[in-house]
Amino acid sequence: MSDFTPDCSFISAVVPSPNHNERVNPAAPDMILLHYTGMQGAQAALERLCSEEAKVSAHYVIFEDGLIFQCVPEVRRAWHAGVSSWEGHTDNNSRSIGLEIANPGHDYGYPDFPEPQIAAVIALCRDILARRSIRPECVVAHSDIAPSRKNDPGEKFPWARLAGNGIGLWVEPAPIDGKPGLALGDHGDAVHQLQQSLAVYGYGVEATGLFDPKTKDVVVAFQRHFRPARVDGIADGSTIETLNRLLMARSSAAEANSF
Repeated sequence: MSDFTPDCSFISAVVPSPNHNERVNPAAPDMILLHYTGMQGAQAALERLCSEEAKVSAHYVIFEDGLIFQCVPEVRRAWHAGVSSWEGHTDNNSRSIGLEIANPGHDYGYPDFPEPQIAAVIALCRDILARRSIRPECVVAHSDIAPSRKNDPGEKFPWARLAGNGIGLWVEPAPIDGKPGLALGDHGDAVHQLQQSLAVYGYGVEATGLFDPKTKDVVVAFQRHFRPARVDGIADGSTIETLNRLLMARSSAAEANSF
């Protein structure tokens, strides 16, 4: 596909990627999926997302200085989610709009996200939300939908600030009290309830009652997003209470939107 008309009026440029196809579900996208590029340079990341050989893409790429590039029209299915699960859906490329945020990531020092970049992410997400019907719990991290494979955009990403601008769902994390929590190898009703609650929110975890490695990966992903002060994969009281608060906030938002 050659140049196309951008969906957002304030992008810096259209840089077309050949890596896209038709959305499998004909309904409009109902998810915003946030990534970091995980490469040392923003320009190299943009070039890779537009390389036919790489077989990956995203709808938008946001540089550190706030420049926004659109690579795939929103109506098309970009290739950024990979093997994933959210709310029981596994083809999350078909239901999402993908934003790649230029940041070297955990493998290269994981610097803070600069202010101009976050301002651009907020402006872009607000523009998408004004045009699309996307529930707050469907503004998610790559690590949320692929917790055993991905950790982006990571614990430094300012989810609370986005929520303060009407983007996504956030609650104040419960205080960390230092008490032991559920951990790898634990089993029983408490683990079963934890897994059920995570699945209700959207995470792809089965309620087996056993705290297995996959459950730990999901807890880590949850902490990166919603309790970033400590990311250790242990479902302590703070983690569980934060999850309960989040489920209550989700229910309240759903009720408000039903009127």
